[in-house]
Amino acid sequence: MNTRFDRRTLLKGGAVALTGIAAPSIVRGQAPATIKIGILQPVTGALAMDGEFGRTGAELAIADVNAAGGIKSLGGAKLEMVFGDARSNPEAGVQEVERMQGEGVVAIVGGFASPICLAASQAASRYDLPYLVDVGVSDQIISRGLKNTFRFAPGFGICTKSAIENLVRINEAAGKATKTVALVHEDGLFGSGLAKLMATELPKHGFEIVETIAIPTPSRDLSNVVLRLRSLNPDLVIPSTYYGETVLLARTMQQQRVRPKAVYSVLNGAASNMRFVKEFPEAADKIMDCNHWHDPRNPKNAELQKRVEAAGKIWNYNTPLNYSSVRLLADAIERAGAADRAKIIAALGSSTFAEHLMPYGPTRFENGQNMGAAPVSTQVQDGQIKVVFPEAFADAKPVFPVRG
Repeated sequence: MNTRFDRRTLLKGGAVALTGIAAPSIVRGQAPATIKIGILQPVTGALAMDGEFGRTGAELAIADVNAAGGIKSLGGAKLEMVFGDARSNPEAGVQEVERMQGEGVVAIVGGFASPICLAASQAASRYDLPYLVDVGVSDQIISRGLKNTFRFAPGFGICTKSAIENLVRINEAAGKATKTVALVHEDGLFGSGLAKLMATELPKHGFEIVETIAIPTPSRDLSNVVLRLRSLNPDLVIPSTYYGETVLLARTMQQQRVRPKAVYSVLNGAASNMRFVKEFPEAADKIMDCNHWHDPRNPKNAELQKRVEAAGKIWNYNTPLNYSSVRLLADAIERAGAADRAKIIAALGSSTFAEHLMPYGPTRFENGQNMGAAPVSTQVQDGQIKVVFPEAFADAKPVFPVRG
């Protein structure tokens, strides 16, 4: 027997050996490629706190989707987060969209602030890139006819309508204890638009607007604003401001002993924020808000809150809202059965997703707006934020008016 091996024999044997090594992976099939989704939040700058709340919710949702087997219609493909810091301004948001486009994301979730969401969703539309807004409440976001843009949460129109309806019912139940109103709003897109709507609608229900006061973001001193409120002596103060300005306003009112019958906020940056409640309990006590909040009846919220707090983080509405938004996107990708942008847009548009954590009905988009979404009225009571209206979601009764 010839035991000598020439070069050709060795190469042939090596090829056979390599084929044998590769064969099992061919038989088993290649692991499905990950699906990249963009998470856009402002985690530096003036809105950094809210951006972190949103990022936490998105991270937890991605982890849970992957732990449950990933996208099953795509062979268990896992979600991969491509994070972008919007740096609290629209220009940075657009830059991050361009970067995410280059990295091959199939969709983007987030934005938080209305100006960021407006600019980022417009940039995404150039690439037919699905964009799911988490918070941005300006109705301009979904009134431009952009087929790629969807908003899971309620916007200006829905929130203002609910805020007024809830206030009217709460006030009537208290014997119409409040009549005069001062509006205090941040001077950007969010606050100015909301104040305009409130100033138009509240008088239709018997309220008198005694003044509308615009303040800049950020504000360093609101002493003059509070002095003006003292001279006006309104029954109700309705602030529509971001976190820092609300805290400053509430603390200055407390220090100057300006005590209206009630503070009824709308889409407020602090009145629905547990950090404010924990750090300034006296200034926060009994403040009401009509805003996004989780469904207190859903036990999954308590479970998620424990995970957030175990990680040393603060629970806020942005967390379950972004958690739900990512789960909604994952459901759309599952039903689309492809990491294809056009198919994902179609799947989002036909969504009936109901496995969310918010006090909403099933998801139903009309022209990009989720018509199943609605805010709730909350109130700070005994160091906690409680839902007080509507009764279907409430875990407490309103204290109104707070002062006689």
